[in-house]
Amino acid sequence: MRAETRHQLKQDAFSRVTIGAAEKTAHWSVEHRNTLAIAVLAVAVVVAAVVGGWYYLSAQDEKASFDLSQAVRTLEAPIRPAGVPAQPDTPSYASAKERAETAGKQFQGILDKYPHTRTADMSRYFLGVTSATAGDNANAEKDFQAVVSTGNKELASVAKLALASLYGNTSRTKDAISLYRELISKPTASVSKVTAQLQLAELYQASNQPLDAKRLYEQIKKDNPSTDAGQLATQKLAELK
Repeated sequence: MRAETRHQLKQDAFSRVTIGAAEKTAHWSVEHRNTLAIAVLAVAVVVAAVVGGWYYLSAQDEKASFDLSQAVRTLEAPIRPAGVPAQPDTPSYASAKERAETAGKQFQGILDKYPHTRTADMSRYFLGVTSATAGDNANAEKDFQAVVSTGNKELASVAKLALASLYGNTSRTKDAISLYRELISKPTASVSKVTAQLQLAELYQASNQPLDAKRLYEQIKKDNPSTDAGQLATQKLAELK
């Protein structure tokens, strides 16, 4: 098989995994504040559809991108209900933590084997996600910050979104608000202005700042009429009354 054909097959396999996952969670991503899982899927779509030159033709990056697609599959594996045994032919996990730890080892392996590829930057991001899911917030923060500093605008913005969520979930509200405001003022293809606005509004709502939440939801509704975001803002405003 020609090298170009092998490369295309692996790239197509990765795209199918990530885009399919994004489609499954698109509605969930609008309605929930915990952006760690959202960003896993969002960054995959960025790689597959936005950042056109992401994959090098070099053998190293080709191998790394294929390994990454396998690790993403692990993150998509189902969680078994309590008491249900594992099936030998169908990968599944007893808990989200167990799944995250398994995937984390795969992402770390990519970093160790292919440290100078662009795929390694993505693996670093995913490693942060798995660390956060496993409750290791310190390492999650470190990995997200490392991704922010890579210089890739699209990937960095998704890492900032995940980092803001991490701060919001660990009582670092001021830091989270600062990051959301930065994303609102400098949106990217991977993190739109309204996405950051919705996340910030829900943070305000969750941290007992209803007036700030109301003002932001009203702005979202005004700027995004007849859209899912506008409808969600309307629902949230009704909750605040």
